[in-house]
Order: sequence, then C-alpha cells, then structure tokens
Amino acid sequence: MAYPYVSDREVRVLSRYFGDPMARRVDTYVERGGYQAAKKAFEMGPDAVIEEVKSSGLRGRGGAGFPTGVKWSFMPKEPTRPHYLLCNADESEPGTFKDRELIRWDPHQLIEGVLIGAFAIRAKQAYIYCRGEFFETTQVLARALEDAYAKGYVGKNIQGSGVDIDITVHLGGGAYICGEETALMNSLEGRRGTPRVKPPFPAAVGAFGMPTTINNVETLAAVPHIVNNGGAWYRQWGTEKSSGTKLFCVSGHVNKPGNYELPLGFPLMDLINDVCGGVRDGNKLKAVIPGGSSVPILTAAECDCALSYEGVQEAGSMLGCASVIVMDETADIVKQVRRMVQFYAHESCGQCTPCREGTAWMTRILRRIEDGRGAEEDLDTLVEMSRQMTGTTICVLSDSAGAPVVSSINKFKDEYLALIRRGERVGVA
Repeated sequence: MAYPYVSDREVRVLSRYFGDPMARRVDTYVERGGYQAAKKAFEMGPDAVIEEVKSSGLRGRGGAGFPTGVKWSFMPKEPTRPHYLLCNADESEPGTFKDRELIRWDPHQLIEGVLIGAFAIRAKQAYIYCRGEFFETTQVLARALEDAYAKGYVGKNIQGSGVDIDITVHLGGGAYICGEETALMNSLEGRRGTPRVKPPFPAAVGAFGMPTTINNVETLAAVPHIVNNGGAWYRQWGTEKSSGTKLFCVSGHVNKPGNYELPLGFPLMDLINDVCGGVRDGNKLKAVIPGGSSVPILTAAECDCALSYEGVQEAGSMLGCASVIVMDETADIVKQVRRMVQFYAHESCGQCTPCREGTAWMTRILRRIEDGRGAEEDLDTLVEMSRQMTGTTICVLSDSAGAPVVSSINKFKDEYLALIRRGERVGVA
C-alpha cells in the first residue's frame, strides 16, 4: 500500500518520496538530482537566492505564515559578526505531524534547504533543533547528515564552491514552549526554554547574541525546489496571497487520516470528503479545527472555505500549521476544549502571570463544567479570562488557550449549558 494513504488530487513536491526508505540514502538523493539546488544557489549568490524565494511567495510553514524571503532579508548584509540559521523541528502543536515525516523519509531535502537558507543569510553555522521525543526521526537525520559530510555536501568547501557551512543536529527536551523561536534559542544555548521579550528581534540579537533566522522544517524543505525551478514555477499552485503546496495533517473522525500535500486554496470540504474519504461511520460533520489546537473552531456550516491563509481567516479562524482536526456529531466539544486548555496549562513555562495562572484556572473551570458542577456565570468568566490572557504575555501560548475556549462558547454554547443544567437538576452545587 502506498504511504499510508495517497490521493490523486495531491501535488507531491515535498512528500513525493514518503514511504520510500531509499530516499534516506545520500547516493539515491544525488541520483535524483539532490544537492544541485545548493550548487546553483552558491553560484547565484545570497541576494539572488533571497530574491528568488521572495518571488515564489513562500510563506513560513510553521504557523505564522510570514514571507520567507522577506524574513531572510532582515539579516545584516555585512556579516561582521557570526550569523546563525536555526531550523525549528520542535513540532509540538497538537494535531501536527508533517515535519517528522519530512525528516523521516527525505532528510537530505531538509539538509539541502538548510544549506541554501544558511548561505542566503550569510551564516556559516546552522542548527536543526529536533523535538526531544523524535528519537527515531533524529537518528535518521543524524545519519543522513553524517553521510552528507562524508560526501562533501556539508562542511568545508562544499562541492568545491569555496562555501563553508556546518550543520548541527540538536535534540531538545520535549517542551512545547521550545517551539516558540526565542524559547528555542534559549534552550539551544543551554538555558531554560522561556520566550524572550521582543525587541530586540532575532535578526538583530538572536542565538548567542548574534543575528539569527529561524525557519520551520517544511519551509526549508521547499527551498531547493524553488531554487531549482524558479519562483514562478512555485506560484503555479496556490493563490495570490498563499502560493505553493502545503502539507495538511488531517486527524480525528475521518476514514483516511494522514499527511496530504495539496495546493493552498484547496477546499476544506473536498479535503474531508474526497481526499480523506469522508467522516467516519457515515456520521455528520460537527466541527473542524483547521490549524492545530491553538486556533478558533469552525462549525460544519463554516467549513465551506478555502484552505489558504486568507480563506481560513475569512471563515473566522487561522490556517496555522494546517493541522486539520475533524470532529463528528459524537464529539464532546466541552471535553475536547478542556483537554486542549489542560495541555496548555501543563506546557506553560510559567514566566507570565496571565498564562501561568489563567490556563490553570481555565482548566479547573472547564473540568467543573464537564463534571456537571458548573454555573452559567462560568461562561462569562471564561470569556473575560480569555480577553485578559490575549495579547498580554511575552509569547502567544496564552492566546492559544483562549482561542478554542471563546470560539466554542460562541458556537456551541448549548453544550456548555446542557452540562450546567444537568448538574442543577440533580442538585449538584
């Protein structure tokens, strides 16, 4: 069986070798045209590479969606100090499982993307920060990197180009907060993984106090294809504001969950009904979280939208990491939201009071409602707490906890009230 489900509607650029163990071998990668993009980039020069990536419209695939070429252009042009490229492979957003697959099946694609990104920002050292639980994946990547060094595709005088770039694989401790770029930098430096106040921004003062750029695995994996084929080629897919292909991680109540590479702008309902084989057991669709657990929930009626940055925003949510969590009519919305908030309470670094106290307090209130011990005033309290937690902390973990709470109360209030009134009927205080 093809890995693990494949749809004829996919455009498999980054994922074309998923399920093929041979793709992990450096010789196979080179036979298939690998490391030619890096060689081409070195001949083009840093500024030309940045302009090509800008022309492609590639946006960061880690959730924020910031234009990659623009981000690279923020780095100082004259490297009077060391520059660093950090690849964020600390994939920890609930519902997201694309980066680990990119590394597991095609690690050299990522390594080549890291080389090109480092060259573009004039960095001689790059780090790939892997999530602590990615033991098997990190082993695959480390072996691939050793092979690339042995063949002269990484290190000193790469492919006889005179370019020197070293790459280090760094294993994190498994903390969700280290997916935030400044917390990642602190962790990389051997310090506690807590987010930093910005400004200064990483392009000015980043890892080890030096200019730094942080990019997601999927973002960097797309770069060799753009350099090889050009920005216009990449723009043949997607929309004007959301170009290219995107890996969609689909989980939950569908018949064929998995990773699917599709053009941005793909209809959400086509993803569920066609690509993923429909909702399980013939049940009705109830809700979808389109971008990982930290974005607002969409009702079934709101799912007639395009999966692009702008399309999902118009529907009232965010594309985020494109981690599509599908819930059918049997789903308990209150329970699912409580589990999300409980996760954020557990993963809060504790640095900011609204997050540290708010997520824990929210969890207790939601648990009380779920157990039939809530009151209607609790809903107003939750909404007010979310307001006070949004935009008041160093990073957006606090905001992430509030988004599903407020959207679920606004759209599924009847479910909250049913639990509250059930408790009132049985006399629970």
